[in-house]
Amino acid sequence: MTRYKIIIEYDGTDFVGWQRQDNGFSVQQAIEEAITGFSGERVALYGAGRTDSGVHALGQVAHFDLERDTDANTVINALNFHLRPAAITILSAVAVDDAFDARLSAKGRAYVYRITNRRAPLALGRGQSWWVPVPLDVAAMHEAAQVLIGKHDFTTFRASYCQAGSALKTLDELSVTQTGDLIEVRARARSFLHHQVRNFVGTLKLVGEGKWTAEDVRRALEKKDRAAGGPTAPAEGLYMVEVVY
Repeated sequence: MTRYKIIIEYDGTDFVGWQRQDNGFSVQQAIEEAITGFSGERVALYGAGRTDSGVHALGQVAHFDLERDTDANTVINALNFHLRPAAITILSAVAVDDAFDARLSAKGRAYVYRITNRRAPLALGRGQSWWVPVPLDVAAMHEAAQVLIGKHDFTTFRASYCQAGSALKTLDELSVTQTGDLIEVRARARSFLHHQVRNFVGTLKLVGEGKWTAEDVRRALEKKDRAAGGPTAPAEGLYMVEVVY
């Protein structure tokens, strides 16, 4: 029995999310079926984190155990063959110690949220970023984002149905940058609450529009009430970009 760690890139547009669900096809299901397709084994795939329907990944990490005697290169090639035409690619595979766990061994996770900030709608890249046609003040958004860095009770920015035992998290980075029409919000922490990054972005958009200030964001955080925060940004702009071990 060999445990493999794989790094995965996917377009979440046509999936119900990472986790297997009864209401549609998931990324987890697609990869598990691909593993069965080349090995004949039914295996469980464990991811570093769940992503919602429409959320993408550039560096999702997962692990699975395989009885078949093979090697990492074969795993990559065989999985990519059996995954076609799904919008999922296995970027790398490596045999790891049995103690490795894609979720529990992770020391940090990074997400990027992409906003296309221009008047004209998207002809290309639809479903890949949030189109916001009104001008946004990126400097003000970045300044307000710094209020959220550190260890806080993030109840204001968690989904009402979040299953995490505690809303207390430590946010290591929340930055807002712009290149041309593309605005990127980068978030880094050991772990995140459900919808936390998307709720950050929805709130920071209010700042960018001039409707909120950094002080408004601070007050919202201190209220520890989801109703005090901004709206949830659409799933299509969110990317899981890195898992650190």
